Amino acid sequence: MDGPAAPPEGDRHLRAHQLPRRQAPLPGRRAALHPLRARDRRTLCRAAAAAGPVRRTRHARVTKAFILAAGRGERMRPLTDHTPKPLLEVRGKPLAAHHLDALAAAGVREVVINLGWLGAKIREHFGDGSAHGLHIDWSDEGWPALETGGGILKALPLLGEAPFLLLNGDVFTDFPLSRLLARAQALPAGDLAHLVLVPNPAHNPRGDFALAHGRVPEPAAPQYTFSGLSVLRPELFAGSQPGAFGLASLLREAARHGRVSAELHEGLWSDVGTPERLAALRKL
Repeated sequence: MDGPAAPPEGDRHLRAHQLPRRQAPLPGRRAALHPLRARDRRTLCRAAAAAGPVRRTRHARVTKAFILAAGRGERMRPLTDHTPKPLLEVRGKPLAAHHLDALAAAGVREVVINLGWLGAKIREHFGDGSAHGLHIDWSDEGWPALETGGGILKALPLLGEAPFLLLNGDVFTDFPLSRLLARAQALPAGDLAHLVLVPNPAHNPRGDFALAHGRVPEPAAPQYTFSGLSVLRPELFAGSQPGAFGLASLLREAARHGRVSAELHEGLWSDVGTPERLAALRKL
């Protein structure tokens, strides 16, 4: 969240004629009033000293999102032999375009997208992002790509120090990204991630994570599937080494330390991982 709003200029720089005049004490009252004020001052000073220094809790403003778009999409072949998966169309526009439009509508203005398989086609299609009302920075991984965790780690210099939204480029959902942005703005200082979970689909019956009272307990029997939507704090990657690695292991380690929250989304969601799922989604 933003820090306390600065007061208007007129409040900070009051002119002399705007200040209330000190009223003169009534005759015979000065001796009685001054000791009272002194005692009050001493009491307030002692209370302030006992309370210790004032600490303000400030949240870094969340302004950025990261879209994972580097994967090969092996299960989508032959559709992805010449078209990267984020450019496959649903409801008249590419999958990734749905994310960009939803992010812009939620108030996000800066997006980082990683590139791998057929990355030049993705960059050429979306350009600088201005057609979607935001700005895109590109994190080119080459090929083979760095997997989810390695790709995010490489892009951290572009993402900054604040928590950021993470979206898998191959999911389609009606989850409101304005809510995810609000979760990011209010992410508790001790938490490293907030996950959006969904009921287990047929292709992932065992699930990925458990959910109890808004937290992800670990170890625990998985109950729900990770939707591919989350809020991540850059500190989640502290100690990680450059290279290819997955995100799930980092999330489970953070959950073991009680530092991951989550919520359940029971609306529209599809992991567009096979031609059959894409065809089913296009019929909705």
